Amino acid sequence: MLRLAWHDAGTYIAKTNIGGPDGSIRFEVEYRQGANNGLKIAIDLCEEVKSMHPRITYADLYQLAGVVAVEVTGGPDINFVAGRKESTISPLEGLLPDAKQGSSHLRDVFYRMGFSDKDIVALSGGHTLGKAHPERSGFDAKPWTKDPLKFDNSYFIELLKGDTDGLLKLPTDKALVKDPKFLCYVELYAKDKEAFFEDYAESHKKLSELGYFQPSYCYPKSNTATATLLVQYVVGIAAVVAAVILSFFWKSTGN
Repeated sequence: MLRLAWHDAGTYIAKTNIGGPDGSIRFEVEYRQGANNGLKIAIDLCEEVKSMHPRITYADLYQLAGVVAVEVTGGPDINFVAGRKESTISPLEGLLPDAKQGSSHLRDVFYRMGFSDKDIVALSGGHTLGKAHPERSGFDAKPWTKDPLKFDNSYFIELLKGDTDGLLKLPTDKALVKDPKFLCYVELYAKDKEAFFEDYAESHKKLSELGYFQPSYCYPKSNTATATLLVQYVVGIAAVVAAVILSFFWKSTGN
């Protein structure tokens, strides 16, 4: 779910204000792009939620799923705001990060979206969850951390250890410790989980809202009832999303 949210949002081009978290990844022409291999699993799971709450846009649903995935695995609370519109236009292939490249490539991709070096490293910390699948990425079936279903700062701790313990370290991961400007954040997050959580929540929210502003959700005081209903609606959907994600975790681990 986290990867789905990232990949739907990660097509954003700041200069033209196109792409971004618009739900277009639900279309075959996009989810069949090489970088999105395997994401049809998450898309199909989200359909269970969409069928129960048809009013939510796919754009909001995929970003809410990413937020919930972080929270139910022990990560920071991320302030979620609804209001994204769906798009039926999928971006061209090649806008997402290529894990086989280095720091200059990371900057090209993330600067294009309007991110800073701190954002790049903080968002990379999301690799604390999950593992690689050879049939999707071509990389060995290894996790980045010893507990791939727990969101914490262990990704950075393992990065500083180097190639040990048989854990996954992609070229883009190694670039974070080779580049001095990235390394200072890696070292900070390895020793201070709270600093990582704070910066990650900020960067994740920024990623989830690329190209979107929600002036209609800035309610006047006289409209607090409408605001309350919206919050209740989103919380209700989040609970369903959480249930779907947790059930998938339990099936994956055999519990």
